[in-house]
Amino acid sequence: MISAYGLTKRYGARTVVDDLGFEVLPGTVTGFLGPNGAGKSTTMRMLLGLDAPTRGRATVGGRAYAAHPAPLHEVGALLEARSVHPGRSAYHHLMALAHTHSIPKSRVDTVLELAGIHEVARRRVKGFSLGMGQRLGIAAALLGDPATIILDEPVNGLDPEGVLWIRNLLKSLAAEGRTVLVSSHLMSEMALTAEHLIIIGRGRLLRDTTVDRFVRESGTGSVKVVTPEASRLTELLADPGVTFSADAPGVLDVHGTDAEHIGRTAAAHGIPLYELTPQTASLEQAFMDLTRDSVDYAASTSTGTGTGHVTHISRHQPEGATA
Repeated sequence: MISAYGLTKRYGARTVVDDLGFEVLPGTVTGFLGPNGAGKSTTMRMLLGLDAPTRGRATVGGRAYAAHPAPLHEVGALLEARSVHPGRSAYHHLMALAHTHSIPKSRVDTVLELAGIHEVARRRVKGFSLGMGQRLGIAAALLGDPATIILDEPVNGLDPEGVLWIRNLLKSLAAEGRTVLVSSHLMSEMALTAEHLIIIGRGRLLRDTTVDRFVRESGTGSVKVVTPEASRLTELLADPGVTFSADAPGVLDVHGTDAEHIGRTAAAHGIPLYELTPQTASLEQAFMDLTRDSVDYAASTSTGTGTGHVTHISRHQPEGATA
């Protein structure tokens, strides 16, 4: 289990992580989400003892990472896949790590095979692609057969086969009863991989919940309605909390009410419905809605002169801050 208690990290006057507390339980894949600059990488570094918290503490398996006598057997981590001597081969990189914990050569061969890089194991790492480097980093994280796995953006640089491989790997590790914490900016992948979510913004905890509950309670879902009397139905459903969009004549996308209310209203006024389909919100939609005010840099487009358009980048300032 991973536990964070009031984790705070400041760099001068800048607070990167602010009184952050959560638990990551074994037996499930937990997604660690947040916009760029939210403090995810800093939090992971504090979990692994690479950064000292300004206040608070973090434990893995009930101990601080540095207190584990054989940390590779307890925690496997991937924070930066390129932190490997470029002149070493994948095999010798893993063997060097194995020697520090008396891990047998057979285990090195096992993780090379598991990561799908056994055929290039004797090649120097400097010639590896980004995806191959990621696979090597994951092999290193699994070398000690740890009970806890912490991975930062593990699918970065992987091709579709590699993304499917890491998805199935993480699920299988959790199914074995291990604690799995993984960060990613790919919401579609997190929706397929994670069961639980820890979401932070500006260093603070925003949500600690399951994926299903988060999406269900996000309020970003809608109802698709197909009717020949769209205008009349819109008038009948009009309410300050209800909004409408029309993708085509007679086709409405209704936010702020449910299919049952729409159906009852239509039936009471004799309005025929050709389709009444609830549209479940995606994890991406729910995440964007939750973190809208926690994004440091937001892009917006506006039309410019000539044939092109100009994209502006605006930085959201914390309340009371000056640019």
